[in-house]
Amino acid sequence: MAEILAENLSGKAVMGTDGAELGMLYNITMDIDSGRLVNLVVEPDEHVGDVEFDYDDQGRLLVPVNRVQAVKDHMIIDR
Repeated sequence: MAEILAENLSGKAVMGTDGAELGMLYNITMDIDSGRLVNLVVEPDEHVGDVEFDYDDQGRLLVPVNRVQAVKDHMIIDR
């Protein structure tokens, strides 16, 4: 995947490969020891419905970074 600056990801819409809007990117978590990116933290849309992802304590979706398929106008994640 090409290099993308984190500042260009902030507030980007997150969409599933099935076309469902999941929400807006809030943050990204990282493993401090390895430097590996772990999860996209997504502020879910009100009508997100059932998703297979975990939630954090604030109700945000935790989407594993390895599910990212593309980053263009939206972040596309494998569902």
